Amino acid sequence: MTRGKQKIEAQRRNAEKNQKPKGSQMEARAVALKASCPICKVQLANAKQLGDHYTSKHPKERPPAESS
Repeated sequence: MTRGKQKIEAQRRNAEKNQKPKGSQMEARAVALKASCPICKVQLANAKQLGDHYTSKHPKERPPAESS
């Protein structure tokens, strides 16, 4: 009989371990994205990506200062 109980306990532990983490990927993405383009409102991770975005998508415009 102990084997049956051990099996049930192991299944319960595995179910707890395999649960999806709380929170969504959208929340994590919002935290990671720091910079945004004021022209097209695309969100980027850092200022370097914002500079690259400006050179490829808005070549006639100047990128904003690093502080924004």
